[in-house]
Amino acid sequence: MSNPFSSLVSTAWLAEHLGEPDLLVLDASRHLPAAGRDPLSEYTAAHIPGALFLDLASLTDPTSPVPAALPNAAQLAHRLATLGIGPTTLIIIYDDSDVKTSARAWFALRAHRVDNVAILDGGLAKWRAEGLPLESGMAEAVPTTPVQLAPAKGVRSKAEMLANIESKAEQVLDARGADRVFGSGIDPVHGGQNGRIPGALNLPFGQVFNPDSTFKSPADLRAAFEGAGIDLSRPIVTSCGSGVTASVLLFALHLIGVDDAALYDGSWQEWEADPSTPKAQGPA
Repeated sequence: MSNPFSSLVSTAWLAEHLGEPDLLVLDASRHLPAAGRDPLSEYTAAHIPGALFLDLASLTDPTSPVPAALPNAAQLAHRLATLGIGPTTLIIIYDDSDVKTSARAWFALRAHRVDNVAILDGGLAKWRAEGLPLESGMAEAVPTTPVQLAPAKGVRSKAEMLANIESKAEQVLDARGADRVFGSGIDPVHGGQNGRIPGALNLPFGQVFNPDSTFKSPADLRAAFEGAGIDLSRPIVTSCGSGVTASVLLFALHLIGVDDAALYDGSWQEWEADPSTPKAQGPA
């Protein structure tokens, strides 16, 4: 499916095109438990007019051993059909989350070859700051027939990550804060020990954004990845705590033309919980 617009759209663009046929806006907000926020009640209180609630927190594969795994093809197809999304629908995703969860929704779609999808640059916060219209209540979806989606590509398993420690075929880039990646003690987000996969580099996901939560320019994104020690010409796999902010790095890589990077979906939450996996702690 060809993509008729950029993968990143501005608030001005969306305000101009809102309400056009076959354009659907999704609220993909999801929050860490410590935030104490309920994305559904916040959506009901105020959302972009006509936007539907994706319920990203439940868009997972409960049959997978991976914690909060990406949905499989059938699960994603069912959710999209429930929301009325067909093969020609143009999907705009936004969030109002500190962990920029739009990128997780974007990657879930892209992994299954749903390509006609874009992220709203700056999210709901920028939309709201610009005084653009909001509505309350629940927008009604018009369900459609599920389409057949391809199995996910660009996703790495724990076994593949273990093999990669020896082969070093892929550069591993961790999106968590440096205190969690290089520190010791207890992980403040998911519990367990702080640390990293041996050999992993670090680019905290917040470093790909401007102060207003829009994405940095392609030149600045390239500089951020290269500054973290990444060779953009070589294969990359991203990781984080549970596969959410790692998706932010994947979207930033996509913005600079790196479309073959992969996600370690289990991320540190899965890796740390397994006593048999090797772990690095302390300074690199």
